[in-house]
Amino acid sequence: MAYTGLILAVLTIILSVVCYFKILYEWHRKVRIQTVRPARLQKVAVRAATPQQSTTELMTFPQAPGPVPWPILGSLAFLGQYDVPFEGFTALAKKYGDLYSITLGSTRCLVVNNLDLIREVLNQNGRYFGGRPDFLRFHKLFGGDRNNSLALCDWSTLQQKRRNLARKHCSPSDASSYYQKMSDVGVMEMHRFMDQLDEVVCPGKDFKVKPLIMQACANMFSQYMCSVRFDYNDQDFMAIVRNFDEIFWEINQGYAVDFLPWLAPFYHKHMSKLTRWSAEIRDFILERIVNEREQTLGDDDTERDFADALLKSLRLDPSVTRDTIMYMLEDFLGGHSAIGNLVMLALGYIAKHPEVGHRIQREIDRITERGKRNVTLYDTESMPYTVATIFEVLRYSSSPIVPHVATEDTCIAGYGVTKGTVVFINNYELNTSERYWTEPKRFNPSRFIETATLAQIRTDLRDSPTAKQDLTNIIKTNGVSSENERTLQIERVRKNIPHFLPFSIGKRTCIGQNLVRGFSFIIIANILQKYDIHSNDLSQIKMYPACVAVPPDTYPLAFTQRSTMAA
Repeated sequence: MAYTGLILAVLTIILSVVCYFKILYEWHRKVRIQTVRPARLQKVAVRAATPQQSTTELMTFPQAPGPVPWPILGSLAFLGQYDVPFEGFTALAKKYGDLYSITLGSTRCLVVNNLDLIREVLNQNGRYFGGRPDFLRFHKLFGGDRNNSLALCDWSTLQQKRRNLARKHCSPSDASSYYQKMSDVGVMEMHRFMDQLDEVVCPGKDFKVKPLIMQACANMFSQYMCSVRFDYNDQDFMAIVRNFDEIFWEINQGYAVDFLPWLAPFYHKHMSKLTRWSAEIRDFILERIVNEREQTLGDDDTERDFADALLKSLRLDPSVTRDTIMYMLEDFLGGHSAIGNLVMLALGYIAKHPEVGHRIQREIDRITERGKRNVTLYDTESMPYTVATIFEVLRYSSSPIVPHVATEDTCIAGYGVTKGTVVFINNYELNTSERYWTEPKRFNPSRFIETATLAQIRTDLRDSPTAKQDLTNIIKTNGVSSENERTLQIERVRKNIPHFLPFSIGKRTCIGQNLVRGFSFIIIANILQKYDIHSNDLSQIKMYPACVAVPPDTYPLAFTQRSTMAA
């Protein structure tokens, strides 16, 4: 037995050394890429031009510089010194530059820290970076295959088809019936949410409001996409909303097993929990939504909602399977978790910075004539500071962009990138660097505000399908008259900030960003219309850098009903 143990130990050491030398080889080796040289034009006697045949050649590129990896762990130990990996990525950029390589476990990675390079990766060369990391956790969350997920799958024909099917429902234009439906659903649900909130609020006392907010967001999504909502006291619904929230927190975390898959046996209990959460969600969607909808689905071309569109595609398109629509529904309904967590972050920042809440309330009182009606989605143009607050929460929390994976050998900025390289887009650097922002560590929604005259606004809105209504609201709420319309400075949200990419860019940009912005606006505005938000212990309000999620059991907040409308 002693000799057997010794032999195993020696073999383990030899294997580790071999693996380490392989990592070093991969770290040092140059990348050879086959490129196509464009055909040159050759002049002939008649002064015409005849194209020659294109030629291919192999070109060699060095890999980007970076820290030398340690055996087994690579550079994981270095990143472990920081609260979140993106802080470590930013620190390494000061030494190695805006584009550098790093090895995590045995996985070759590339970190992109500069706006121009990010655009080169996601826009100009997006076709080469359409993959996603092959993390074991991602597979567990989607029935054993992460390609069942819209966000975590590799780019494919099926992925394109799924996005096309979802686009009009998840990215509604301002003048569409879906946009009107989104506004109506949001306002209707806020009436029911406020009734629930009124029952549990004890003036001035902290309580855990997150579960209630998550249920409201889930009902908005289920009503908008499936024309069904659930009672706030429905125990099964409450459990599923909790599962979704747990999964959203999970996806926003990083684990050693992601890059050291041989640790999987030590994560067995954790992986089983992920599998159970997602299985319970699918069972609920099947029993409470899909089965009931199939019985009422008509044969005509009318689509009531996203669920109808999916079920009709199942009937008409042989390439669409029942699993496809189940996972799509799970994926898109799960989007409510992003909104609920964003709202919780916003309320937390407002509790920390009460002047922000008061300024939002002044906007609300002006647009609603001191509470004569609820805030709707069509008020966004007239409430720029509220929209700016949502943007500042996204910037300040610096939601990370899901890593990409190179699907073939390519090059970026003169450096070779091998197929399978995991590419981290350091959005944290874009959102917190003094290169791009004044006082980036300060929570300041006004950084997203600019002023313009009505004439300028009218010019900018000329192509908007809702221009007439937007202009009417702006004129009414800002006291614009024929005498001052050329000189009066009106606040509006800054447009086209190139370094602000909360929903990523390129072909894998977040397809549900309009839903996130729209529903979060409705929730925040209607809560603040009635309540002041504060905390009796601000030290409990803990946010996490480079993370748009807060734990399911997070900080409590206090709600005090407003006695008078703001002046």
